Amino acid sequence: MSRGFVKEEDQEEPVLVPPRAAIPEGTINYVTNNGLAELKQELKDLEYERAHVQAENDTEKRRSQSLIDGKINLLTERLNTARLLKAEDQPEDEIRFGAHVKIENLDTKQIQKFQIVGVDEADIKKNKIAFVAPIAQAITGKKVGEKVDFKLGTEIRKLKILKISY
Repeated sequence: MSRGFVKEEDQEEPVLVPPRAAIPEGTINYVTNNGLAELKQELKDLEYERAHVQAENDTEKRRSQSLIDGKINLLTERLNTARLLKAEDQPEDEIRFGAHVKIENLDTKQIQKFQIVGVDEADIKKNKIAFVAPIAQAITGKKVGEKVDFKLGTEIRKLKILKISY
């Protein structure tokens, strides 16, 4: 039947699926062991949630399942493009993907600790930053004791690498 013959109140609004964290065009979707495990667990959780949707009516159930399906599709795409980089394959004395890093801002004497991870695993509350973040890119390839000029807008921060571990 043509959409012209459907009552306006019967038309459903399309479900808006929130996008995942952006990966720059042409960038490989690197993940840590932990990041890959988290993505797989998220998929299991979404599949369980879809199978057990509770709703007041068929329309709400259909909308909820549609939202979950959208999330599953985006997540499946991420899993299909994920490329695992193992910490044991990284040079121990150099900052690379998966490294736990301790740096000092030489101007403020502030110390920062974080791990460089994939975009889906990044969580500043857990001191995990994405490998595509400007600070991660600025220090990648550096060794303990090296200094880095990190440009942040018009400001240039002088950073010193204090510790690297995997």
